Order: sequence, then C-alpha cells, then structure tokens
Amino acid sequence: MTSLAHQLKRLALPQNDPNLLTRREVVSLLFDPKDASRMDRSTFFALGCTGLEELMGIEPAFSEFQETLFSQASVGMERSVQSKEVNKKLDAGISLFLTRLSPYFLLKPAQKCIEWLVHRFHIHLYNVDTLLACALPYHETKVFVRVIQLFKLKDPTNRWNWLEGLQVIKPGVPLARGTLITHCYKDLGFMDFICTLVTKSIKGYSGHSGNCAQLRVIFSFYASTIVPALDAVEKVSDTIISKLLPYVQKGLKSSLTDYKAATYMIVCQLAVKVVMEAQLVDILALQISKSLCKEPVLPKEGLGCLIILLQNQKEGTVGPKSFGQLCAVTSLVPSLHAMAAVHDISPLLRYLLPHLVHAVPSESTRHGNLFESVLQGLPLSGGLDNTVAKMLLEEYLSQSRLSAEGVTSLNQRLLPLVRLFESKYPGALYMVLEGHVGDISSAEDKNLFHQFISLSMSSGKYQILGDSDTSLVLSLKHPLPSVRHMAVEHLMGIVTSGQGGFDQAFLKEALLERMKDDVPEVVAATLKALEVTEDTVACLLSLLQRVDLSNAGNWVLDEPRLLEGNSDLKTCVVWGLLPFLVVTSALPDSPDLQLATCVAQSTIISQHNLTQGWPVLERCSQPDFIGLANQHLISTLTKNLSNMDPFSKRNAVSGLVNIWKEADGLLASCLCCLSGETWWNPEKLDTNTCCYLRLLCRLFDVLITGAGQGHMAASFKALMKLLFQVHLSDPLELFKFLSLVWGYGSNLGDQLDCKVNAILQTQALYVGRAILSAQPGKTLTLLASGSSPVVLSLLACLSSPVREVRRAATATLQTLAQVDSSPFHPIIDRLLKTTEELTTGPTHLSQALGKLYEEAVTGTGKGKAWDKKLLVGLEELLLGVQVANCPAYTAKTILRALGEVNGESVLSVLMPVLERLLEQSGPENSTVLKDEALLMQLVLGKYNEQAAPLVVKDQDCLELFIKALGTVSKPYPDIPCFQIIALEQITKAFYSALGDEKVQQRLLGVMFDLLVESRSPACAQTISSVFKGIAVDGELVANELAPAEKPKVTVSVQQTRRSKMLQRKAQDTPQAVPKEGAVSWQRVTLILELLQHKKKLKRPQTLVPALFSLLSRCLETSTVERGNLEYTKQLILGCLLNVCQKLSPDGGPVSKDVLDEDKFNVEVVVQCVRMSDMPQTHHHALLLLGSVAGIFPEKVLHNIMPIFTFMGANIMRLDDTYSFQVINKTVRTVIPALIKSGDGESTAHMEAVVTRILHVFADALPHVPEHRRLPILSQLMSTLGPARFLWVLLLLMFKQHATQTNATDKDAALERDVEFWISVCCEFEVEEQLVSLIKILKYLMALPQDKEDGEKLNKPKETAEELIFNMEAHSSKELRHFKFLSVSFMAQLLAAGSFIAACGDIVEDSLQKLQQSLLEEILCYIHTVARCVEENTDKPTGKFWRALLNKAYDVLDKVNALLPTDTFITVMRGLMGNQLPSVRRKAMELLNNKLQQKTQWQEEQVMLLDLKGDLLAIVGRGHGKVMEEEQAINRQTALYSLKLLCRSFGSDHKEAFVPVLNQAVEIVVSPEEEKNVMGSALLCIAEVASTLKALAIPQLPRLMPAVLQSLTERKEVLSNEIYMLSAVTALQRVTETLPHFISPYLQDTLLQVTSTIPYTNVHLKATAAPQLAMRLASLRTTVATKVPTRVLLPTLTKCYSKMVNSKQSQLGPLMSILKEHIGHMEKDQLTSHQSELTYFFLIALDFRAQHCQGDLEKAKEIEGYVIDCLLAMVMKLSEVSFRPLFFKLFDWCKTESVAKDRLLTFYRLSDSIADRLKGLFVLFAGHLVKPFSDLLRQTNVTKTDEAFFDTEDNIEKRCLLLEYILDCLHKICLYDTQRFVSKERADSLMTPLVDQLENTLGGEEVYQTRVTKHLVPCVGQFCVAVGDDTLWKTLNYQILLKTRHSSSKVRFSALLMLLELASKLRENYMVLLPETIPFLAELMEDECEEVEHQVQKVIHEMETILGEPLQSYF
Repeated sequence: MTSLAHQLKRLALPQNDPNLLTRREVVSLLFDPKDASRMDRSTFFALGCTGLEELMGIEPAFSEFQETLFSQASVGMERSVQSKEVNKKLDAGISLFLTRLSPYFLLKPAQKCIEWLVHRFHIHLYNVDTLLACALPYHETKVFVRVIQLFKLKDPTNRWNWLEGLQVIKPGVPLARGTLITHCYKDLGFMDFICTLVTKSIKGYSGHSGNCAQLRVIFSFYASTIVPALDAVEKVSDTIISKLLPYVQKGLKSSLTDYKAATYMIVCQLAVKVVMEAQLVDILALQISKSLCKEPVLPKEGLGCLIILLQNQKEGTVGPKSFGQLCAVTSLVPSLHAMAAVHDISPLLRYLLPHLVHAVPSESTRHGNLFESVLQGLPLSGGLDNTVAKMLLEEYLSQSRLSAEGVTSLNQRLLPLVRLFESKYPGALYMVLEGHVGDISSAEDKNLFHQFISLSMSSGKYQILGDSDTSLVLSLKHPLPSVRHMAVEHLMGIVTSGQGGFDQAFLKEALLERMKDDVPEVVAATLKALEVTEDTVACLLSLLQRVDLSNAGNWVLDEPRLLEGNSDLKTCVVWGLLPFLVVTSALPDSPDLQLATCVAQSTIISQHNLTQGWPVLERCSQPDFIGLANQHLISTLTKNLSNMDPFSKRNAVSGLVNIWKEADGLLASCLCCLSGETWWNPEKLDTNTCCYLRLLCRLFDVLITGAGQGHMAASFKALMKLLFQVHLSDPLELFKFLSLVWGYGSNLGDQLDCKVNAILQTQALYVGRAILSAQPGKTLTLLASGSSPVVLSLLACLSSPVREVRRAATATLQTLAQVDSSPFHPIIDRLLKTTEELTTGPTHLSQALGKLYEEAVTGTGKGKAWDKKLLVGLEELLLGVQVANCPAYTAKTILRALGEVNGESVLSVLMPVLERLLEQSGPENSTVLKDEALLMQLVLGKYNEQAAPLVVKDQDCLELFIKALGTVSKPYPDIPCFQIIALEQITKAFYSALGDEKVQQRLLGVMFDLLVESRSPACAQTISSVFKGIAVDGELVANELAPAEKPKVTVSVQQTRRSKMLQRKAQDTPQAVPKEGAVSWQRVTLILELLQHKKKLKRPQTLVPALFSLLSRCLETSTVERGNLEYTKQLILGCLLNVCQKLSPDGGPVSKDVLDEDKFNVEVVVQCVRMSDMPQTHHHALLLLGSVAGIFPEKVLHNIMPIFTFMGANIMRLDDTYSFQVINKTVRTVIPALIKSGDGESTAHMEAVVTRILHVFADALPHVPEHRRLPILSQLMSTLGPARFLWVLLLLMFKQHATQTNATDKDAALERDVEFWISVCCEFEVEEQLVSLIKILKYLMALPQDKEDGEKLNKPKETAEELIFNMEAHSSKELRHFKFLSVSFMAQLLAAGSFIAACGDIVEDSLQKLQQSLLEEILCYIHTVARCVEENTDKPTGKFWRALLNKAYDVLDKVNALLPTDTFITVMRGLMGNQLPSVRRKAMELLNNKLQQKTQWQEEQVMLLDLKGDLLAIVGRGHGKVMEEEQAINRQTALYSLKLLCRSFGSDHKEAFVPVLNQAVEIVVSPEEEKNVMGSALLCIAEVASTLKALAIPQLPRLMPAVLQSLTERKEVLSNEIYMLSAVTALQRVTETLPHFISPYLQDTLLQVTSTIPYTNVHLKATAAPQLAMRLASLRTTVATKVPTRVLLPTLTKCYSKMVNSKQSQLGPLMSILKEHIGHMEKDQLTSHQSELTYFFLIALDFRAQHCQGDLEKAKEIEGYVIDCLLAMVMKLSEVSFRPLFFKLFDWCKTESVAKDRLLTFYRLSDSIADRLKGLFVLFAGHLVKPFSDLLRQTNVTKTDEAFFDTEDNIEKRCLLLEYILDCLHKICLYDTQRFVSKERADSLMTPLVDQLENTLGGEEVYQTRVTKHLVPCVGQFCVAVGDDTLWKTLNYQILLKTRHSSSKVRFSALLMLLELASKLRENYMVLLPETIPFLAELMEDECEEVEHQVQKVIHEMETILGEPLQSYF
C-alpha cells in the first residue's frame, strides 16, 4: 500500500462505509449475519429496550440512557449524516453506557443492548476502542471472540490488528492469555489502554457509594494483566514505570478496596522486578503509608506491600516521612503481629525501629507507646534485637548535652522500655553492653553509660570495678587470673552484704563457672563464697584431673569446710581421692606422681582413719618403685582397717566384702557355664554369663584401645596380659573368646549389648595372629581342628565388607596354614593362594569355595586324594554349621560363603539344622532369632536342582520340605514368611530335576492344598507364580482335578435305570451332595484359575477328559447349585479353549494321536450353552466351539444349528463389546469350516444350513442393539462370502419385514429398515452388490405368481430357495408384499448416494458385464411382470401387478442411470423395437430421464443422436397395428424425446434436426391429427425452431398458417388446454427466434393474441390458466419488443380498424402491446414516428364519441387503455414536443362539428396527465382556467336548465365531466409551485366552485359522493394554492353564505367545506374565525338535526386544529 493510500485510509470515516447503505452484510453479536439481515429495525429496538429494562432491574444507573440511546427518537436517527457536535455527544453517551455495562457484559441483557447499539449506532465502526474496552476483561470467553468478529481489523495500521487472528481461526477459540500479556508489555499504548479502562470505569460509577463491587471484575483483569506482564518482560524499562506510575498513584489514593489491592500487587511486582530510583521508592513508600493512614482498609496487604518494597530495594532509600504516616496507623502493631506468624516482617521493622528509637527520647508519648507495643507484640529476629539494643545505647549516649533534670526525665521514660527490652531479649542487651565497655574513653561518656546500665534490671553486672577498670561481668571472664580473683572476691562481698541490682541466678551461675577455673587460687576464692555440696566436691575432684597442682599446695584439699563438714561428705571426698593415691609412674617429674604426693599430703587424707599413716612418697628412684609404693599403700589400708573399731571397720569393709563376694561368685558361675563349650554362643547363654562376656569384651576393648597409643600404652599392655592370665589362661578358652569377638559384629541380636566395630574386630584378629604364632604345634592342631571355632570364625571374617578386616583375617589364617593335620588344610591352602583377591572383594570367598567344590565333585583338582580331602574339609565346614552350639550369625555367614556349594551331600548335612529351626518355628513356641530366620532362608535355598535327587531318594528330606511349606510363621517383617521362602524354591529347574512323577504329584498336591487352605494373599500369589513358572505334565493336573477311575463293574439295565432316577432326585434336591471321591469345587476352581494363565504345560490334551468330566458334573448338579457353578463352567471352558489353542495354534486340525476326536464331547458344550443363563458362560462356550470347529469340523457341524439358534436368541441381544467379539470369533471360526465342508458334493446341503443360520441372524436382528447390527452382519457376510450369500440375507430380511411389521408404524419401519439394508449392502464391493441383485431377480422370477401356483409344485428336497420363502407357511398377501419390497429395495439401493459414489470409484469396464447382466435380468423380469399385468387385468390383484411393474421400471431406470452411453443406446434401441407399446414408452421415458438429468454433455455422449431415427419412426407410425390411444401416447413421448435431444445437442448439430422439424410440421398441418399429438409436435417445433434459427425459415410458410389456423378453432382449442398452451408456446418461440420474418403473419398473430387473452381466465382450468397467461404475456412482450416499429405500427392500425367495431374486447390487449412497444422505443425512433402515433391516438381517443354511444362503462374501459398507452408516449416527450400535442388535443376536443363527448375524453386525459406530470403540467394548464369556469357553470343545474349533451345519458355524462374537471383542478392546485392561481384566476374560478355546493345534479347520492370526494378536496387545495388572506376571506364568506341555503344538504356540504378550509389553513384560519362564528351559531340551532350534529363536530374539529376552545365565542 502506498503512502497516499495510507493517508486516505487514515482519513476515511465510518460514515463513508458503503455497508451502511446495504443490508447484504449485517454484522451482529447475537445472530447469524444472514438471519440479522432479514430482521427489521423495530425488532432490534425491541431487543435493546428489553435488555435495558432487565439491566435497570440490576443496576438503576442505566435508567438515564432510556431517554437517549434507547429512546423512540433514536430509532430514526442515522449518525452518519449528523454533525460533528452531535456525534461527539453521542460518543460520550455510548462511552459512558459501555463503561457501565462492562461489569455485566456476560449477561444476556447486556448483549441485547450491545446488539441494538451495533445495529443503530454502528459502534463497531465508530466506537471500536470503547466497545473493546467493555469486552476485554472477558477475553477468555467465546462472546469476546464474537465481538472481535464485528470489527474490521485487516489494516496493518489498525491498533487492534493483532486481534485479527481471532476472526479467522476456528469459531469459539478465545484469546490466549499469554498473547494478551505479551502484547501488554510490548505495546505500551495497550498497557495504557488497560490502565485507562480502569480509571474510566471508576469515573463511570463515580456517583455510587461504597466499594463499587460491580467493578471487581475490572480490577481483577487490571491486576491479572499488568502483574504477569511485568513478570514476563525481560527488563522493566523507565518507560514502563513512567507509564504505570500515574495509575499507581491513583490506585494508592483511591478509596476503593479492590482498586487499592490491585495497585498493591503491581507495586509489589515492580519492587521485585526492578531496582528503582531512591526518590521513586521514597514516594511509593510514602503513598502506601498515607493510604494506610487515611483509610485503614487492607492494613495487612498494605503493610505487606511496604515490606516487599523495603525488602527488594536498596536500604536507606525510604525517608522519614513514611515513618510519620506509619505511626498514625492505629492497627500497625496488631496487623504486623498477625503477619509475623506467617511472614518475615523484619524489613519493615529494620526501617521502623531506628526512627522509633530516635523518636523515643523526645517528649512524644505516642512514639514511646508505639515502641512499647512493638517490643511487646513483635518478634525481633535476624539480629534486630542486637540492632535495637545498640541503637538504644547509642541514642542514650548521644544525649550528652542534657541537663540533670533532662537526664532524669529521660531515665523515667526509658526505664520501662529498657526493662521490657531486657526481659524479652536479655542476651542482646548483655552483648551490646559488654562490647561497649571497652570503647568508653571520656568520663562523661562513662557516667552516661553507668546511668544507662542502672536502667537495666541487673545493673550490677555491668558496674566498673575500680581495680580492673572494666565491668564485673568482663572481670569474671578476664584473661588475667588476678582480675578474675579480684572479681570473685567482689562477688563474695556482694553476696555477704546482700547488695541489690543482682540476679541470684547470675550470682550462682557465675560462681559455679569460676569453680571450673583452671587457676587454683581463683577456685579457692570461689570456694569461700560457696557452700560445700556434692556439686562443689565434684568440681574440686575434676580440678585434680585437669590441673597440675604440684605447686598449688594443699589449699584445695585442706579447705576447712571439707574437714569440718559432715562425715558422709568427707567420706565421699576420701573415696574420690583414693584413686589418686595409686602410683602409676616412677618418674620424678611425672604429674601423676606429683598429684599422688599432693593428695597424700592433704589433711583430709592424712587425718582419715582409713588412709592415715600413708607416707609421702620420696624414694622414686628405686627400680621397682611402682610395685613397692602400691604394695605399701595396700598394707597401709589393711593396717588401718585392722586398727578401726568394730563398727567403723564393719561399715568400711562390709560393702567391699559383699561386692567382691558377688563378683567372685558371678565369675565362678560364668566360668563353669563356659567350660566345655565349643563355641561361646551368646544366643544360648544365660544372663549372668552374658554379663560376664560383656565385661570381658568391654575390658578387652578398653585395654586394646589404650595399649595402642598414648603414654599409658605400656600400662594397658600390662593389664591386657594380666587379663589374659587371670581370665583366659587356657589357650583354647582364649581363642573361644577371640572367636566370639571376631564374629560378633554380624550378630543382629546383640545379646551382650556390646558393639564390636570393624576396628575392634581388626585389632582382635591381629592379637589372635600374634598369639597363634606363639603357640606350640599341638595347640595349633587343636585350634585348627573341626571342633574348634577358630577356622570357621576366620572364614566368616573373610566375607566381611571391610577390607582391613579381610586383610587381618587372611594374615591370621596364614598362621594355621602349616597345620597339615587339620581337615581344613586343603581349603586354607587354596584360599591363601588368592590372598590378594580375598582382600579385594568380599564375594571372592563364595566364588573360591564354589570352585573348590566343583573341582572336588567333578575330579578336576590335583588328584583323587586331594579332592577327597577337599570334600572332607567342606563337609567339616558344614558339620561345624550343623553343631547346635554354633552361633546362628556365624552359621549364616558361613552358609552365605557356601552359596555356590550345592548338592545332595550339602543338603543332607544341613537337614538337622533345618529340622531344628522348623521345630523352633512351630506355632506354639516361635522363638526364632533374626539370624536364625536368615539361616533358615539360606538352608531352604539348598533345595535346588542339584539337591533335587536327594528329595526323591530321601523321604525325610521331602517331608522336611513339605513341613517347611506348611510353616506360616513370619517372625520379622523384613524377612519373608518361611512358607513363601520354601515355595520360591520350587523353580522350573528344581521341579524338572525331581524326575519322579510321584514326588512331583505330591508337591503339586501340597501346593494346591495350601492354595485351598491358606488365607494369605501373598501365599496365593506365590503359588500362582510358582505354578506359572514350572513345567507341569497335564496328566498330573488332571489327577488333581479328578480322582482315578474306579474299575468298571458290569451292571444290569435295571440298576442303570435306578441310578439315573437317583441322579434325577439328587438334582431336584436344593443342595446336591458331591459324588464320593469327587474333588471339591473350591479346589477345582482354584486349580482351573491357575490353569487359565499356564503356558508351560506338557501334554495338555491329557486334561481334556478330566475337564469334560468336570463339565458334565457341573451340568448334572441341581438347578440351585448350577447357578453357583457358572464361574467354574467358564473356567473349564476357558481351559479347554487354551488346550485347543496350544494343540493347534493356527486353528487347523490335529492328528488322532495327539487328541482323539471321541474325547472331545461337543454335545456337552452345546448343552452347557443351552442350560446356562449367564452371558459370560455363553461367550466362553462359543469361543471354544469356534476353536474346535477348526480342529474337529465334523463334530461342530453336527451341532451347528443349536449353536447359532442360541446365539440369535441370547448373545446377539447383549450390548457389550465382549459379546460382540465372541459373535465375531464364532462366525470367523465356525462358518469357514461349514463352507469348506460344502465345497464338494454336499453344496446344496451346506447352502441350506447357511440359509438356516442366516435365518437365525435375520430373526434375531430386531432384538440386537442398533449400533451392533451392521458390524455383526458385515462380519457374517465377509466370512460367508457376500457374492455367494448376500442375496439370501437380503431376501430373509425382506421376508421378515413383509411378514412381521406392525401396521401402526409401517412407513417409519420401512424407511428405517431400507436404510439399514442399504448400509449392509454398502459394506461390500459394488460387484458383489450387483451379483446379489441379479440373484434376487432370478429368485423373484422363480417364485410363482400366487400361493395356489406354488402349492402345485412338489419339492421333495428342502433347498435354500425353499427356506428363504416357504409358500406353505405364508399367505398370498405376504408373497406379494415380499415381491414388492424386494423390487422397491433394488430401486432404492441403485439410487442410494453411497452406492453411486462407490460406482464412481470403479472403472466402468469391470462393471459393464455385471450391469449388462443386471439389465437383462430386469428386462426379463419386466417382461414377466408385464405378462402378469395382462393376465390379471380384471382380477383384484391387477393393481398390485401394475404397481410392481412400475417399480420394476424404476429399477430399470436406476440401472440405466449407471450405464455408459454406448451400452445405453444399444439397450434403448432394443427396447424401442419391442412389440409391447408400454415397453417402448418406458424406454423413451428412460431416455427422457437421462436427457433431463444432465445439462452438460461430453463429446463421446453425442452418440445419443443415433436414437433420433428410431424416435422419428415411432412418430411417423412406423409400427404395425396397435391401439390408437396408446400409439398417440407413444408418439407424444417420442416427440418429447426429440425435443430433449434437440435441447441437449441441437446447438452443435443443427442440420441433424431439420428432419425433426419437417416431421413435426407434417403433424401440425395434418387436419385429422389427434390434438394431443399435435400439441407435443408444437412443443417440439418450439424447441427445434429456437435451436435451428435460420434453418427453420423454409418451414414458416407451412407452420405459421397452420398454428394460427389452429388457434382460430375455438371449441377444439378450449377443449384441450394443453394444445392451446403448446400452440401459444410455439408461436412465442418462433416469433422470438425469427421476428424479422413473421411480418406476413403479424396481423393474424396480433388478432389471435388479443383474441386468446379473454379466454384465459374464463374458460380454462385453474391449472392451465397461469401458464397460458404467462406464455401470452411472453408472446406479447416478444411482439412488442422484437418487431420493428415500421412493421408494427401499420399492422396495429389495421388491427384497430378491424377490432373497433366488432371486437372491442381485444382493444385492451392491443393497446398494451403498443404501450410496451412505446416503452422500448428510443428517443429518435419516437420522434420519427410521433406524427403516426399522434394520428393513431386521435383516432383511438375518438372511441367514446364514435363507437360507444350509450355504453359508458365500455367506453370508460377502452378509453382507459388508450389513455394509458398515450401516457407512455407523453412521459417520453420533451416539453417542446409535448406542448403542440397538448394544444392539438385541446383543439380536437373543442371541434364544433363533433359531439361534446370529446370533452369527457379530453378532461379525463388532462386529469391523468396532471397526475403523471405533477408540477410540470401547471405550465400548460393556463388555457384550461376559462373552460373550467364555463363548464362549471354549464353543468350547474342551479345556473342553467339546458342539456349539455344531446344524448339520453346527458345527466351521467355531465356528472362525469364535472368530476373530471374538479379532479384535474385539484391536481393542478396540489402540484402548483409557480403561483398558478393568481387573483384573476381565483376570481374566475371561486364563484363557480362554491356554487357547486348547490349543484344537486345526478341525485342525492351522486351529489354527496361528488361533494365529499371531488368538490371539497378541490376547494381546500384551491384555497391553499391561492395563498392570499383577502381571497381566503372572500372564499370563506361565500361558503358561509351557503350555510344559509334552504336545502339542508347544501348547508351540510358547506360545513364540510368550512372544516376542510380550517384543516388546510390551520392557524391562518384564525383571521377568518370572527366572521365564521355567527354563521356557526345559527347552524347550532338549525332545524335539521343532521346539520346540528355536524356543526358540533365541526366546532370540535376546529378546536383540535386551531388549538383553542371556541365555546367562548358563542
């Protein structure tokens, strides 16, 4: 588009839109545009008003628009022609209305109002933005899309062009939200539009009080659009912020809650998205604070917005003004308190608190209260408490300039606040005060600091100590001991004096903390301040362990209060100090020795009666000092004990003696328990022994840990040696203990409550290695024997997950490698060769042992002896596990290592273990440890394929396994049930390896027993999985399903009968008892369920007898129980089906060796189908039968009819997919077997069976669900072969309908059934459908005519044909109905759209033979039916045969429609040569149909012209003797065919149709020809002549006279309207085609045309008259428009001369032809022929005067035709040419030599011309004034008595003349715009006009009519045309004078004229009122009552007209 085009586009206005002026395209919101275009404006207005009324009921604010946009005045308003100001005002009103309407946009009333505005004010063109703003909040609705589709958005420059996609996308798809948001941030103008939308909406509802809830949708849209747009934009630019800021400020200032909330959301999004300028942030914060302060709505939301703003913007950007506003918010603290529970409010507090703290020292109470509320109600988290404390201190210290009074006042204000803060956050205040102590420099600051400290509750803590120059708190923690000592002494002074300002808890805590000081002096000072308690003693004793007290003296131990305290405390101290007396080091500088010396020197030790006499240690240089010193200590203690008094001695020693006795007894008993045990097994030991072992283990752990590192290592080693010497002196006992430690880490039970970690395990292994390496050979042999736990424990360590443990175990094991006598030597030797591998991974041991076992078993090792030794060693390993005393955790570990060692010998050794564990797992005493449970799992794992032979050989092994299968206990949730573990061992390999069928049968039976008995779903699931996995022989399962057959015993016939009777009785009983030995149904069901999904089944055929036995048993049960066994039946049938599918996967037959046919009892399956009521059972049975049909077809075919009969009666009626699939499967499997069986000699039998099956399906069809019918039949036919059996199905369905349809809904049922039959046919190929139709025709021809004929035929054998329609079973009526239905369906199928479409997709050559065959068959059938028609003409069935023949012809017609052209011609030619006239006629009708259906023909189809000769032969009576009437019909049909051929091909092959024209003309000119044939010939001539054009000219001389002559024969024409119509048609088409060649016949043509018209409406039937009238009108138009003027005018004049005397009725049509001709004449033609026309019209206008004297009505009619014709010419003349014509006519009427009747004609003509020319006629009317005046006088009986006309009808003519004059004058005055009525003309006409009131010419009735309809209107308009009040006065007065006339009629008429004057002059009549009133007053008292009433009426009307009452004038 060019730039100029763009500018013009921008300047274009909506009012210039051409669509405003047309109704072709009408936009509409609610209606389809086409429907809207047919609705008028009033409908839309009513719609809009209805909507407005409904809206006013919702919102009264809409009422103001009732008088503007929805007023009655708006209906006629067109805004496109209004001024700019009006449109501007209108736009403002529309904008306000739409703004208020937006919240209600989705309501139907709102849409009605919009519909009116769109229709009337075109708001979709003028107010696009406003309408879009109204709808935009609803952009996700379909209505919004409808609004968008109203606009024109194609222009790319349109701001809404981006919405154009909504107009073209799929209707109803709304605007995507993402699109809107994207456009919002990309187009800031659109963002501004959305913001402005909100402000306009608020303004629109500004008069409303409250929150304007109706605007909530606007605010929601505002927030939900702007906020996501800000979130989506990559960077929020300054432009966006500047665009939004004004609206944000408005929103914050707004009083509307929702608007404010939306603005808060936008501010939050801005704050999160972009870092704003500090000034802007300050402004926003201030605005938010003000919004909270002014109107405290949404306090939480506003504060939340402020928090987000502060949180995301730079700190310090918000100024102090906001603080002032926030302080004024009353709900600040409560709101923040509620928010703090969920959100972080610290950003706001971080801003608020500094200002608050700064404001608190001022005099403001408000800030103090607020600060107090904040401290009380809000949490100060995130370091805020420290910040506030620091600010409080700094603010206080900044008040240095205050006076003493000011400081006091400040302290009073701050005291509660500081105390409150301290109580809430003491730690923060302490930390700040401590940190600030060192920063004080000046004395003034120190003073203020001290005063601030005094404000706190514990001010004493922060007092500055003079000696240390720091606070008490810091002095107590000072690094210098002297300062701490001084602080403690200060504290002691405080405690002593009871000084205030201290927290007692602080004092106690501070002193106890100093008790833990590392400096003895500080502790000593602290001890003085504290009471001596157990806590104090504990602190002192801990000091001895922490601190070197060698130089501190005895101050701690010599504390007097310890010595003077109670004896219990003193004893406690002594017992605490005694360990320190033990000497552990002989070094002089050793701290231990010095401490021992110090303790020995202490007073409490030296004075205590137990330790007194203990000397100070000095001789530490002696070699055995430690032993001597400790020996001396013991002797001292012993000596003191002996010197004690008995009571003290007993108290001191009794406890020790008792403890040692108890320990000694415990150890003795434990050692007794452990002696003689191979394993020290914690799992089997009693509690005391376990405690002893725990003690040993823990001692060992402590000693070995201590011996490893540190300065005490030597001591620990000595103790370790001592431990081994005292407790574990025997090497065997020692290694039993070490074995315990080595393996205890894997013990899950932890009976010793002692954790042995990998470090301790490794250390123990290395200890063992060291000890083993030092043992003699004999001991090593014992340790490496099978009875020793050493080797097993070491092997268990080799599978540890810790590498270092494995490494240590390997190293230890190497010490035993030299013991050749050990049974484990071969194993150890081989393992140590792979040391590296053993160390690398824990799994190598298992692999190595498995390999060793494999070599030993297979003999691939070093030799037989070595292999034997290996086997012995491995057996010893297993025997070690088997030992009862072996710990389960060790056995578990060893068996895991032996995971790859499997075999019979392995299992046989482990059987005792399993037996022992199973006994422990019994239901009575299930005491299995977790390790034992895992051990059992491992032992059961040895039941594998390698050990399977043992299960077969050893009955105990099998029984043990079966016992495990029955063990249901599950002691631990993370370990499976023992039963499940055992079941999982029955794998496919294990089961197959068993080999023995008896064992397999036993296990199978046990599993099935478990399945029956178990209630555990897990067990059932496991058994199912096991059974699914193993390969089972079918015979084994069969044995489980049915017991072994008993040997048959011969019985008699009587016994057999008796047993059957007993069976029947048993069946009749409610609960039948199962047969003896029969398997329970529950077990059977469960086994069958397992079989359903069993794939690995050997010899499945062995199951068949058992399954059929069960099925028979099901059927033999009672009726009640049989219903319960339905599920079992289904399972049996399903299993049989699976067997069949396994035996024959492809569905084919199987050999007799595999499965004997006799074993497959199909009859039982069929019986099962019959006896069951369950659809599922039916499904299973039918699927089985379908599968069996492929294997044993003969067995199924013998029972095929019961199967399908049952299907039809039951399954086909079910509406579920499964049933449908069953039917399909049955059909697909059974039917092919049936078809295959009939391919040989038994074809007829097979077809009969198939027919019966189809009969079943057809009978069941009405009961089948409708949507299933077609798929079922389609599948059935596809399987049978539609080409072979579709016709049978169709005929059966026809028969069913013909014999079973109810009479009530016959038509509906037939239509429904035919539609279904067609859909069935169309499921198959076209060829198959055609074959079926051929077979149907053959079958119909084979049927007899009637039932009686059929009964004569004897059919010995039942065939398929007999089964389709049995003559004996049906009546003759049903037979006829069947035939008619069959033929009718064929016609409907061939005409069906789906069939025709299918034919179009196929090449014609492939169908040609079938079509030809079908055509031959239908022709044969037609011949047969036609013969029946002739035979049954006089019989009652004649009507049926005729109807059937018509249907057969219909079928033929449909077949022909499918034929290609060449075949069609051949067939038609043959049919037209048929001897039967009806067949010949039908052939021609088929040809006609084909010609009529197609309008465009291809080149190769022109060969249809070849049929022209055959048709002409029929027309020319080319056939022999036939009936005349029928021959006439055939000739008519042939002529019609020729006509259609000409219409189709004549334009391109004109010469070919010249013979046709000749032949038709021959018929027309033949006088004896039958009229109907002649009519058809005329129609043919019309078509051929119009096609041939010039080639038809030679035939005109023969044709035209004949046609015209035929029209002259009235009687014959009127008796045959078709003939008349044909003649007129032929005449019209010839005239139209050859108008220049008919001049010789034009006069006759005109005479005939005008003479025919009067008969059309009188003599013809109602059906023919409209067509004839139309044809004649067309003929008249043709003559008037096609014939040249030079030819037509003379001929017309001649015709007029002939008609004017004798045929006057034809003058009207003649004049109409001339009128139409003049209407089509060009201006130059009219000018050239004007004189001739004028001459003609002068003659014609003289008709009244010359030819119609005495018959006024006739004269009026003919004269009217002439005047109308003349007016047509006048309207085409110019003023110059009309003037002479008018004056010529004026002179013509005044000619004295002729009669005055010309005056009547002239003034009637003048009246008509005045009516047509209107104001133009006034130019020529001046010459008529005087004649008017004269004639008015001459026709007034009151002025003259002379007769104006000389004839008898003088009065009637005078009345007519008077009316014509008055009417003409009325029209002149009416259309006067040139001041025609001047004063002179008025004076000339006034008096004669008024005097006409007295002219009673013609009688009273004529007088009244003339006055009311002619005179009064004329005078009234004359008065208006005068336009002069003086003349009005004269006229009025003359009329008033007539009110005093003697005649009441005249007075009455004068009143009418007065009223007319008043109505015309209206207010101008006021000047005439004064002179009128007296006359009216007189008339009010008139003697004539009628006049009196009229006066009242006139006065009333005048009051209405003039607008004021007239009664006051009377």
